[in-house]
Amino acid sequence: MDGLRWLLLLFGLLVIAGVYLYSRREKVAADEGAESQHRIEPGMDGIDDPVDEPFLISAAAATDDHEAGDDSTAPDSPQKIVTVRIVAREKKPFPGDELILSMRGIGLRHGKFGIFHRYDGSDEDKTIFSAASLVEPGSFDLQNIQGQVIPGISLFLVLPGPVDSVEAFDLMLAAARTLTQSLDGELLDESGSTLSVQRERYLREEIIQFQHSNLVS
Repeated sequence: MDGLRWLLLLFGLLVIAGVYLYSRREKVAADEGAESQHRIEPGMDGIDDPVDEPFLISAAAATDDHEAGDDSTAPDSPQKIVTVRIVAREKKPFPGDELILSMRGIGLRHGKFGIFHRYDGSDEDKTIFSAASLVEPGSFDLQNIQGQVIPGISLFLVLPGPVDSVEAFDLMLAAARTLTQSLDGELLDESGSTLSVQRERYLREEIIQFQHSNLVS
């Protein structure tokens, strides 16, 4: 009788230990899964890629333009955002002061959100395209720019804008090419691939189709 009692006690202890080990393993697996879901892959030398930041800035800028009195387009009309990037070669960052001088040299002006803009004439409520840093939050600290190194910039435009959509795209690309040459950088598309002739044509065709669909609607 005592032997049976000890056998049952030992079996109970084994069951409890098994349940504990199983629950422990499940908890560790759940924690590892949660960590992998929230992990952010680093971009350009450990700097998180702020690809969405210019989108937020441009959308806000476009809303401000509409609220400023541009009655040609309703505030809730469909929008299209087109963006390209300029990065330094061999992952060597641009000196901040040289970058600012280059942007000012092609007519970009520091304005809303602490980024640079190409305006339609002198009206700062009509932004054709903008340029933001690839370092979050995208703004440029002009007071401390000499001590900054910037891995690249994003040029982006919101359509429809104050000028013809295709014209705005061509103006942005012309500015991007000039900056790329003066800074000895690389011109990339929105995904970080080299901006090829084919990709440029595709983007232009997308803009034409977007413009046409807005006219039809």
